[in-house]
Amino acid sequence: MKFISWNVNGLRAVLKKDFMDTFNALDADWFCLQETKMQAGQVDLDLPGYHQYFNYAERKGYSGTAIFTKHEPLAVTYGIGLPEHDTEGRVITLEYPNFYLMTVYTPNSGQELKRLDYRQAWDQAFLDYTKTLAAKKPLIYCGDLNVAHEEIDLKNFKTNHKNAGFTDEEREDFTRQLNAGFTDTFRHFYPDLGGVYSWWSYRFSARKNNSGWRIDYFVTSNPLQDKLVDAKILTDIMGSDHCPVELDTVDLLGA
Repeated sequence: MKFISWNVNGLRAVLKKDFMDTFNALDADWFCLQETKMQAGQVDLDLPGYHQYFNYAERKGYSGTAIFTKHEPLAVTYGIGLPEHDTEGRVITLEYPNFYLMTVYTPNSGQELKRLDYRQAWDQAFLDYTKTLAAKKPLIYCGDLNVAHEEIDLKNFKTNHKNAGFTDEEREDFTRQLNAGFTDTFRHFYPDLGGVYSWWSYRFSARKNNSGWRIDYFVTSNPLQDKLVDAKILTDIMGSDHCPVELDTVDLLGA
């Protein structure tokens, strides 16, 4: 089974590029988006065979998530159940008989780390939410987590230390998440592979020079490890400042 996650940096914008060609070529069972930057009714997508779920931010043109899937879920949940964290359209969770799937767009700590305190409050609330789900059945979550976990996960780790996405606090919070019983699937398969990133700044020819960060993830409950087949970062796919990431598994819907 194929799962795709992509921060599209504006769904309406990427639709004017090659999004539909990419979507059709990837032919995923689940296609999860972050930073859709849209409101209800602004896009009418024709995706035969797919169920569509959107979570919109209250603020127009900001944040937002979506999931397109060939497999109708048992239930759909929007947000993490806390009003202080659920106005920006950052989470959608689908429930299936044997697992949960979640798309998430983690808040950025912002310039001069003005939002770091909020980010850390989010990290704790998100950890609690994922642990609650994973106690019921295995969880797969994916998205732009806005953190490069280790030095291997970004090109210029020395000059970016203490910048948003590579602060000690954010990295430690992600370590706590993994230590709570979760697997960073890309590192599960490729523990020592460097130079493979999922986001590049639009400035300074960063993508051309591969001066990037790995901040887009598939994270799974540890009991799913023997169900994982591969994890990929699709660096050749353009259209956003992020590229898609992929998780391949055995059939998780079978008995």
